[in-house]
Amino acid sequence: MPAATRGFDAGKKINGRKRHIVVDTLGLLLAVTVTAASVTDREAGQTLLARLSERHWRITRVWADGGYIGQLVDLARSILRIALTVVKRSDGTSGFTVLPKRWLVERTFAWLMRIRRLARDYETRADSSEAMIYWSMSMVMSRRLAKRGR
Repeated sequence: MPAATRGFDAGKKINGRKRHIVVDTLGLLLAVTVTAASVTDREAGQTLLARLSERHWRITRVWADGGYIGQLVDLARSILRIALTVVKRSDGTSGFTVLPKRWLVERTFAWLMRIRRLARDYETRADSSEAMIYWSMSMVMSRRLAKRGR
């Protein structure tokens, strides 16, 4: 992986790249962005929401993780006309808790991590990594369709 597309996120303790995805209520992939880990979630969220609004212009509400809070909420509302609702974890909880709407994204990441090629980041370019994620999700969806046909 080249140094230009590689970074370190000290908060999440991620070295390399981060994958940001938007899914529908079934967990099917709508948009993806791969960035260096040093890029903040808010910066990546701007690119991701712009891609989402140009490809799926009818979407008006998006639920997001707490990392996407701040000016991104105002940008989504004013420019992209998307209501961005941030799902936060309550301060009193400790350990793992299932958050409403957030588990959809985590479930999709789990489906994608079953694809061996995505378990590690083998791609040298971020755009080829995004293409591999789309390709892997198409495999997941086609397997589901094949099971329903039986």
